[in-house]
Amino acid sequence: MYLLSFSSLTALALATLSALLAPGASAAAPTMSTTAAPPCGPYTLAFYELGLLYHHDAAGGFSGIDKDVVQALQARSRCKFRTLLDSRVRIWDRMAAGSLDLSVSGIPTPERERFADFVPYFQTRNFALMRKELAQRLPTPEAFLADSTRRVVVVKAFKHGPGFDSFIGQLREQGRLVEAADFDTVLRLFLAGRADLMLALPTAWSPMLQKPALMSQLSVLDWAPQDRVVHGLIMSRARLPETERQHLRQALESLVADGSIDAIFRRHVGERMALEMRLDLPPPGAGMRKGKASEPGRGTMP
Repeated sequence: MYLLSFSSLTALALATLSALLAPGASAAAPTMSTTAAPPCGPYTLAFYELGLLYHHDAAGGFSGIDKDVVQALQARSRCKFRTLLDSRVRIWDRMAAGSLDLSVSGIPTPERERFADFVPYFQTRNFALMRKELAQRLPTPEAFLADSTRRVVVVKAFKHGPGFDSFIGQLREQGRLVEAADFDTVLRLFLAGRADLMLALPTAWSPMLQKPALMSQLSVLDWAPQDRVVHGLIMSRARLPETERQHLRQALESLVADGSIDAIFRRHVGERMALEMRLDLPPPGAGMRKGKASEPGRGTMP
């Protein structure tokens, strides 16, 4: 277990801000293919709100990593997308029912791969957040499980990686799991004391660094330092022909390979976190492999 101090998180947040404000820090526009792609779409693509991935911006619209990835994919593939906002629970229900074409930042599982193809474009992992005084008494997953009065709150239908899914399964069996439709509700329930622990990706909780009064009350616990949770574009097997799924796969993999996806992540999270979230592509035909793991004990910090 590794505990990330608020001072460390704040220092990294300031470094990230400096990187984003530095001259020439903006991402380069993704390059276009030199050969005309066949007609593709229009397809309906669903976003979901989650921290830096997709969020309301100051202008009243939406911004985020996934929005920029989809725009780059549309330009590279020449496919047309109709986008909408939905909850993660409804997105997975619609994908399973064959009533939605595409979504973003999905974690593949054997069950989900029966109805969807995935094209990975980043990796990350979950952290545990607790109030400091409780984290001092329950510093490990084993200690938390041993205290039968404690509950955890998570987003329903989320997968949290091997290090946490078994932990969550035990809590569910004991009636100690609170599930919510989205991350904002998870955060509200946690802050209201309806649960003692919440799980979140750095892209979800790093915006909380802008609220030092709140973060000073919390501990961020790295209980699964070896987890690497791969996220990808979700493509409906029922609704997209194989040829168009392959076309989108090649387009997105080319954006990963030429650094366009890296540029998007650097723009939103800075150089250090972008490196942690990077996926490496193997030679054509060799299949996808995960990005390089962090050094033991370092953790993924925003």
